[in-house]
Amino acid sequence: MNQDIRIRPIHDGDWDAIVALEAATYTDGELSEERAALESRGRVAPGTSFVLERERRLLGYVLALPYPVDRYPDLSRAEHRAHRSRNLHLHDLVIAPGARGRRLGTRLLAHLTATAAAKGYERISLVAVGGAHTFWAAHGFAAHPGIALPTGYGPDAHYMSSTVPEHPSGTVPGHRSEESKPVSDLSPGSPSEDEVG
Repeated sequence: MNQDIRIRPIHDGDWDAIVALEAATYTDGELSEERAALESRGRVAPGTSFVLERERRLLGYVLALPYPVDRYPDLSRAEHRAHRSRNLHLHDLVIAPGARGRRLGTRLLAHLTATAAAKGYERISLVAVGGAHTFWAAHGFAAHPGIALPTGYGPDAHYMSSTVPEHPSGTVPGHRSEESKPVSDLSPGSPSEDEVG
């Protein structure tokens, strides 16, 4: 069942599914972004934004773009250019509700981390929302409580970051063995291992 899961760059035809996954995850409306804003984040950084699919069905995606340390995208605005920064901001990592609990978010994060290392990024930052800070902390991200976040990110938002290891998994993204690697060992985990938005 999970043998066919692979991670690949985002294609133009993926955006309908990405928007649907984003809307299904951020149901409260405050965190949900306009399609143009979502697309802009993927377009300014196509080498660090990916989808996770099985049998041509999108099960998740990650949007990450270079951004200055201690800063984050405005949810109401599109990105028009990539920032020059050694910090990669993980703007969104979403796993479809029906596919959660199989460590797919962990796999997508590992792929992004390996990509960041290969491209020379030093840090990955993010804004954890909706209680997801436990997931991120379990993956090595530390909170920075001194960084004020706008109310649009929600009352439980935390700015977090992690250092990019030089060789996170010993595998280079895009190498055939990484993209076609079976995911047969996936099983539901504890809440810190399960994916949330």
